[in-house]
Amino acid sequence: MNQNTLIGILIPFAGTALGAAMVFFMKKEMNKRLEKLLLGFASGVMIAASVWSLLIPAIDMAEESGGISWMPPAVGFLLGMGFLLLLDTLTPHLHYTDEKPEGMPAHLKKTTMLVLAVTLHNIPEGMAVGVTFAGVLAENTLMTITGAFALSIGIAIQNFPEGAIISMPLKSQGISRKRAFVYGALSGIVEPIAAFITILLTGLVVPLLPYLLSFAAGAMIYVVVEELIPEAQSGEHSNISTVGVAVGFVLMMILDVALG
Repeated sequence: MNQNTLIGILIPFAGTALGAAMVFFMKKEMNKRLEKLLLGFASGVMIAASVWSLLIPAIDMAEESGGISWMPPAVGFLLGMGFLLLLDTLTPHLHYTDEKPEGMPAHLKKTTMLVLAVTLHNIPEGMAVGVTFAGVLAENTLMTITGAFALSIGIAIQNFPEGAIISMPLKSQGISRKRAFVYGALSGIVEPIAAFITILLTGLVVPLLPYLLSFAAGAMIYVVVEELIPEAQSGEHSNISTVGVAVGFVLMMILDVALG
């Protein structure tokens, strides 16, 4: 793994850590309207990244290999959705907007389950970054280093509000600002770990790239549909989150097209 790849897979984690650091600067709970805007923004970024950075390259790679162009992306996408559904069903976690935990019953602290909920979101994002950089390292694919960095930067941007959204509720639970920051930042450590593992796996079997790209896309879309959009659309001011989706989608699309 070269220096550029290492920097690339660490950028999203830096975005989460910077967002979690907002707990030191914000005295009160995050404004609900701002929270909805940020949730919508994160959704838009993830949808655009799934399409432009993952699914379209997967289709192009499959077509270039001479096979059925839609088959690997379709299979990978459904497997990614199924994988996150399985994790969501088995892993005990709690969303900050809910009172009842999800997943398998477990005697865990509320703060631990809050962090686990965000960690689940970060796994597919780490996989997405890892598989794009793996494509660059393979050299004989359609992936470019600028495109990989565009995805990494885009995910880091949407990780910033996610870091703040997890650390602020933790502080409101009575946890110190320092501990809330640490928990918020650690929820993002799974991203470089998932990216590193994905790079190792993809490096072994390059023909799997179209499947892995679309697998990451399916996992990301699961998070958007199952968690982010329902949270953003609940209660009042749902139109604000819709604006956030539009801004996030367009920003990620511009990043990918301009830098890819």
